Amino acid sequence: MTRVRLYRFAFPVLALLVGAACGKQAASQAPVTAVRPPVAVSTAPVILGDLEDSVEVVGSLAPKFSADVKSEVTGTVTAVYVTEWVPVRKGDRLAHLDTRESEAGIEALKAVVAQAQVGESRAQREFERAQQLREFGLITPQSLDDARSALDAARAAVSSANAQVKTAVSHLAKSDIVSPMDGVVALRGVSVGDRVENMGSGDPLFRIVDNRLMDLTVSVPSSRLALVRVGQPLEFSTDTVPGRTFSGKVSFINPAIDSGSRSAKVVAAVPNGDGVLRGGSFVKGRIVVANRAGVLQVPREALLGWDIEQQTAEVLVVNGDQADKRKVTLGSAGDATVEVISGVKAGDQVVTRGAFGIGQGDRVVVVKGAGA
Repeated sequence: MTRVRLYRFAFPVLALLVGAACGKQAASQAPVTAVRPPVAVSTAPVILGDLEDSVEVVGSLAPKFSADVKSEVTGTVTAVYVTEWVPVRKGDRLAHLDTRESEAGIEALKAVVAQAQVGESRAQREFERAQQLREFGLITPQSLDDARSALDAARAAVSSANAQVKTAVSHLAKSDIVSPMDGVVALRGVSVGDRVENMGSGDPLFRIVDNRLMDLTVSVPSSRLALVRVGQPLEFSTDTVPGRTFSGKVSFINPAIDSGSRSAKVVAAVPNGDGVLRGGSFVKGRIVVANRAGVLQVPREALLGWDIEQQTAEVLVVNGDQADKRKVTLGSAGDATVEVISGVKAGDQVVTRGAFGIGQGDRVVVVKGAGA
């Protein structure tokens, strides 16, 4: 009887001990919530200042003046005087064609001129004799008129022969292929021994380009075309000359808009006195269309998810030690800043570096020396 009572007392105690052990084990396995440390960021203030209103463009350069040189006569090349990339002046000889046939033709025509001059002299004497005979009544008026007509025909024959000589001499002069302008030889497409045809066929013998003045052709979206005017400055850069910024002025605006791209071609004249710009170079730039004062602006690097078409983006504004994500409406873009129409106010500190992975309400710490 005593053993039964002992068991009855032991079971409740054992249950309490097992329950306490299980409770400790469950407590040890409960999740511990980690506190995320603040993220170090750099900031910049939203400012009120002057802003250059501009239209961003891309395009390519081409020499304003260039010429494809062809031969005006058919012949065989006997000499080439220039190579590619060398500068030439207007009238400099580029190549020479075989002239032996032309020279022989000129000699033959000179003989024709001599024969015509002999005929003219004979006709002149016959006319003078007829005039004398007419004074004494020894010749009819018809015979005098015939003598005068013969003299006129002889003179015409001399003029015709001289004209043929001049034509042949001009043809001979065209055997020298010369540069039509000052520039640089960009293409040499002929060698000694090549037979060239007249201008109506074949590839050019030479291409001369003048890089002192370039045409920059860019595409402007139709939505921004109304802002562009002839004479406005266009600033641009190109990978072919890294680290430099060039400028030109809008000289022509195409009145037609391309139906596919919904943009229009705009041409700017670009001085290239040092010759560093080259035709065919791809450029990125902007047309400065206006200058405005008192414009609310944020740095470009502060914009997150910038939708250029919708002119919207997001920024992170630092309030105390927390990040406040805001949607902003944008306006014109400058070199380093962008106009803000709504979403922030002057003096707000926006995150410019370290914004990756930061969400609404996340703790941040501004690194020393950043911001205002």
